[in-house]
Amino acid sequence: MLIGVSKLISPELLKVLSEMGHSDEIVLADGNFPAASHAQRLIRTDGHDIPELLDAILRLFPLDQYVAKPAALMQVVPGDTVQTPIWEEYRSIIAERTGLAEPFEQVDRFAFYERAKQAYAVIATGEGALYANLILKKGVIAES
Repeated sequence: MLIGVSKLISPELLKVLSEMGHSDEIVLADGNFPAASHAQRLIRTDGHDIPELLDAILRLFPLDQYVAKPAALMQVVPGDTVQTPIWEEYRSIIAERTGLAEPFEQVDRFAFYERAKQAYAVIATGEGALYANLILKKGVIAES
């Protein structure tokens, strides 16, 4: 065990977060996302929701400060009437941890899948909300 690292962050996830470099992306995938078939590196966090993992991850690395939108959401498919209140949870967590008020770009479903295939890793969660998938772009960690 380590001091200051959330128990939600498994040793495998901690290793992956540490390996990632500036501008590498990681996907936090909801329970419906085809994570196993899209991941170069798959990390399972079954039973955990994305908001709690997002908060724990953002305590360990910054988002990319050199891009306008360092986080990406899967855009709701046109004609789908589903609501996405979880996006506001994400916005609140990101604002609290990074100060960014508008961090999101919205990406078409199939473009999101292609981007996920290129991501450094995909975290498969137990998140049940629809359109809850999120991509984070890692920033630079400056010397303290």
